[in-house]
Amino acid sequence: MKTMKATILIGAVLTLAACAETSGPWRTLKRPVAVAGPTCLSFTSSIYFDQDSAALTPEARMVLANARTQAKGCRVESVRVIGLADAVGASEANLALSKRRADVVSSALAAHGFGKADFDLAAVGDAGARAPSGAAAPLRRRADIVFALASPAR
Repeated sequence: MKTMKATILIGAVLTLAACAETSGPWRTLKRPVAVAGPTCLSFTSSIYFDQDSAALTPEARMVLANARTQAKGCRVESVRVIGLADAVGASEANLALSKRRADVVSSALAAHGFGKADFDLAAVGDAGARAPSGAAAPLRRRADIVFALASPAR
């Protein structure tokens, strides 16, 4: 995403440079310049949790704040929050934990300005949690947030 922002910034600078009059001591614009608006691309963010926990970590709060910044100026068409859990413990407990994780994330998103009524919540518990050998269990201790964005209506 940083590369995309840098590309947009470079494009804006080049556009301004192409429109500038270089004669004389001052540079003046020859014609109006269009300013780029937000790039409203859909994206997915992951929030990681400690084992057996649905509490947001400081890192998770930063991810949520970054998601709000990335969606700023865009029309949010949908937000899907999917809670997951690893395969440690009983399946029923893991499903309940993944539901709590999805609820905590959706509440935090609502606090960051996303409309909670528009969320689609899902919990998959430990379904498919069998990681290949060598994979870290914390990869399943998360909630994924899928943001579907569109350019704002004009």
